[in-house]
Order: sequence, then C-alpha cells, then structure tokens
Amino acid sequence: MMNALVACIVSAAFAAGSFSAADSPNDQGGAIRLSWSAVGDSVLISSYLVYRSDAPDSGFVPLTEEPSSSSEYTDNSVQDGRPYYYRLDAVSGTDTVRGKVVGPVKSVAQWFNTTRVNILVLTAVISGLFVFYIYRARRGAKMFVRKISGLDAIDEALGRATEMGRPIMFSFGLGYITDMVVIAALPLLRKVAMKSAEYSTRLLVPNSDPIVMTAAQETVKEAYTEMGRPDFYNADNISFLTSDQFGYAAGVDGMILREKPGAIFWLGYFYAESLIMAETGHSVGAIQLAGTTETTQLPFFVAACDYTMIGEEIYAASCYLRPEPVMLGTLKGEDFIRFWLIVLITGTVALGTLATLVSKPAPWLQSVFETVVRWATPAY
Repeated sequence: MMNALVACIVSAAFAAGSFSAADSPNDQGGAIRLSWSAVGDSVLISSYLVYRSDAPDSGFVPLTEEPSSSSEYTDNSVQDGRPYYYRLDAVSGTDTVRGKVVGPVKSVAQWFNTTRVNILVLTAVISGLFVFYIYRARRGAKMFVRKISGLDAIDEALGRATEMGRPIMFSFGLGYITDMVVIAALPLLRKVAMKSAEYSTRLLVPNSDPIVMTAAQETVKEAYTEMGRPDFYNADNISFLTSDQFGYAAGVDGMILREKPGAIFWLGYFYAESLIMAETGHSVGAIQLAGTTETTQLPFFVAACDYTMIGEEIYAASCYLRPEPVMLGTLKGEDFIRFWLIVLITGTVALGTLATLVSKPAPWLQSVFETVVRWATPAY
C-alpha cells in the first residue's frame, strides 16, 4: 500500500518535463544543473537520490541525497564535452521508487556571462570616457584642473629652507617605480629640484628602491640642466639607503638629525614609518608637506606635517604641474565618472524614498527601484 502511494506521488512529480538536466549557464564549464518539481515536505517523500551514468540503461552511481524540499542540484564533477545521463529516485523510509532517466547532456564553458552585462556596459562607458579625454588632451583642448593648495606651500617651504641655510629633503617612502603615486610624485620632485637650483639650495633624496633612486637622479639632473645649473647636480645627494622598512626610517631619521633640513617633502607610498619620520622632521623645525594615497597613514601626516595632500590630490597636483595628455585625460575621465556616480546614487536614493512613500498608489515604483538596484550593483 505504501509503495503504491509513493509511486503515485513520484509519478506525479516526475511527469513529463518535471525532471531535467542541462548545462549550467554562465559558467566556465564543468557543471550540469538538474532540476525537478519538488513534492515538498511530504510525510511520504523523505529525500531524493540523484544518480549519474555514461549510458542510459546501466552503470548509474549515486551522486547525492537531497531533502524532499530541494528542487535542484548542480553536478560539479563532470568533464566538458562528455555525455551524461541522470536519474532521480524518491525515498520514503526504507522504500525507494525509481524515477525516469534524462540525458544525454554535456557541459561546456560559456564565453560570456549574460548576468554581467551591466559590468560590460559600465566598463565600456568608463574606458570610452578615458579614451575620449585622452584624445582631447592630445588634441590640445584646454581642461581646467584646480590648483592644489599644498602646491602653494612648496615655494614657502623652499624659501624658508634657503633663508635658514638648510638643505631640502624629498622622500618617496617605500614605494616602487610601478606604484602610480611614485610616478605622480616625480613631477613634484622636478618642481622642487628646479627651485632648488634656482635658490642654490642642496636637495637630499634618500631612497628605499634602487630603480626609484635612478629615476630620481635623472629627474633632478634634468631639472638642474633645464635651470642652467648642471654643475649643481651631485649624485651623492640622491642615495639608496635600504629596502627594509624600519631600516629606511632609521636612515632617514639619522639624515634629518645630521643635516637638519629646512623643508621636507613626504610624497609617495608610506606605511607605519610615516609618523616616525614626520615626527623627527617636526623636531628639527622643518616645514613639512606630505601626500600619499595610503589612507591609513594620512592621519599621521595631518597631525605631524604643515600641509597634506589627501588621497588623489597628489595625482591632480602632478597633473597640474605637468599636464601630460594621458595623465590629464585620465584625471578628467575620473572626475566625470565621479560626477555621474554621485548623480546615480542620489537619484537611486530619491527613487527608493519616493517608492516607499507612495507604495500604495504606485506600487510599480518599487519594482523600478529594485530593477535599478539590481542593474547597478555588479554583485547583486
């Protein structure tokens, strides 16, 4: 009697089209998705048994046992291009009722994930903006870049160091030449070096990376030559200390205490050594200007330095001093993207608020809001 009743339920659940197997969509292959019409928390069906075989009539081996509330299972142990057959059995206590066999089905890798169309669109828009503004910059179009207040402090700091008869120090921190913030700091070093040549004030550049040191030497040499003071260049003033974090901090601190620079520029990539070096510079009375994209170190620079360029201001400052087309186009493209992100976020918040306020007379607004959120959220 029990087997007959279970058989009736299974027959209803396994009716035509109720159990299917297909390649898992939008993946890299190696997966087949099975789906069936769940019977629910029936007192008669306790679980489902999923079997797999290479042939439709024999060789089925158990894959997994799913609860009666389950309606799908993904087989992640298949080989792409190989045909498989699946069978779904129903279990009720000690009895098992065999279901039908589906297949053959093969798994394949998809070239494109259709659920990530929004990312493709956003990538195309962002890339297009960068290309557009770089193209405009190369064509000589005038683009406004606001002046960074910290740049005004460069002349003040260099003038004060000259009046005091003290040298100038410039540090890239622990950055490498592949770090964008170090590349952005090179034009700032060039400006400082040009002023150094103009005022005949010695410039010290301690480095933690030999390649950065070489780039700094070339930058300073070029600036001195441009100012008509190639004789003022001394490679010993642009030295390599060590790549060790606190070894570098100790070396810079020792140099500060010995040389007592009148102005110090911390522009680059810094970690925990930032406060140690900046405090030492403060103790000798130097005017200090800092700039880094490492947000965890910005509070220390703000506390210990006279002027601080926050986050991407160092990129804007570099672009302001030397408007190279790629940097200028990238900067303008980023600004345009930020503007539209603000518009998108503000508009979405306003739409969500309005949808909540008028949920009864206009329930469709909630659907529109959820559609916008789904589309604009890549991980949604």
